[in-house]
Amino acid sequence: MTDSPTLVGMVSLLADSPAVLAACLAIFGLVIGSFLNVVIHRVPVMIERGLRAECASLTGTPAPAEPPYNLIRPRSACPGCGAPITALQNIPVLSWLWLKGRCANCHRPISARYPLVELFTAFISALVAWRFGFSAHTAAVLVVSWFLIALTGIDLEHQLLPDSLTLPLLWLGLLASVALPPTRHFPVTPASAIIGAACGYLSLWLVFHAFRLLTGKEGMGYGDFKLFAALGAWLGWQQLVPVILLSALTGALVGITLILVRRHDRAAPMPFGPYLAAAGWLVLVFAPELVAPWWPLAR
Repeated sequence: MTDSPTLVGMVSLLADSPAVLAACLAIFGLVIGSFLNVVIHRVPVMIERGLRAECASLTGTPAPAEPPYNLIRPRSACPGCGAPITALQNIPVLSWLWLKGRCANCHRPISARYPLVELFTAFISALVAWRFGFSAHTAAVLVVSWFLIALTGIDLEHQLLPDSLTLPLLWLGLLASVALPPTRHFPVTPASAIIGAACGYLSLWLVFHAFRLLTGKEGMGYGDFKLFAALGAWLGWQQLVPVILLSALTGALVGITLILVRRHDRAAPMPFGPYLAAAGWLVLVFAPELVAPWWPLAR
C-alpha cells in the first residue's frame, strides 16, 4: 500500500516551509490552549475530590456521592449559572471576543485567562516550530511546553504543582533521552538525564530543609522539587545551574517589583513553579545562544 499523494504533499510542505509549519502549529496551539484551560481549571478540583475520598476512607466514613468529574466529563459549563457551553461558544479566542468576555446566559464575566492561555500556547507552539523545524524534537519540545503552561497556570492560581503533571513530565524526559537522537539542542544522554533528575530533586530538597532549619519556615513545596527534577531529565544535569539562577533572578525581580508597587505582601507566599518553568523552557529552546556564552558546561 502506497501513501496518499495528498498526505505526502502535505508532509513535504510542512517539512520544506517553516512558515507554513509555524502557522499550522499556531492554529493547533489555539486548540491545545483551550484544552490546557480545562486542565488548569479541573485538575485542582480532581485533586480536592480525591483527597476528600481518601480522608473519608481513612476515617471510615462513607465517601461523598459525587458525579464523575475528570478532564472529559462533565461538559464545560458556566461556573456561575451552570449553563452548558455550546460548541460555538467554545471556539478559542473568537468566542470570548464575540461574547465580550461574558457568559451568554447569565452575563457573568469570563476570566481573560482563557483567551490569554490560548494565545500564549499558539505563540509558543509557533515559536517552537520555527526554531526546530519539522522533526521529532519539535514534537518533544511542544509536549514539554504544554506541560509547563498547564503547571504555570495551576501554580499561579492554586500554588500547586500536581504530581499528575510533574511526574509524567519527568518520565517523558527520561524516555526522550533514550528515544531522541543527539543534536545541537538535544545532546542529553540517558545518564545525563537520570543524573539531572536526581540532582534536580535533591538540590531543592536540601535547600528546603536547610531553609526550614535556619528559619523554621518552609520556603517552597515538594512540587517544586519534582518540577526541577523533570527539567533535569529533559535538560541534563549540565543545565541545572543556569535554570535555577535564571528562575531565582526572575523571581526576585518580580517579587521586589510587586512589593514596591504594593501589590504583594512580603509575608505572603509566592509560587516558584512559574519561574522554574519559564527558565527551564528558555534553556531548553535557546541554550546555545542564551547559556553557552557564560556557562562552560552548556552545549
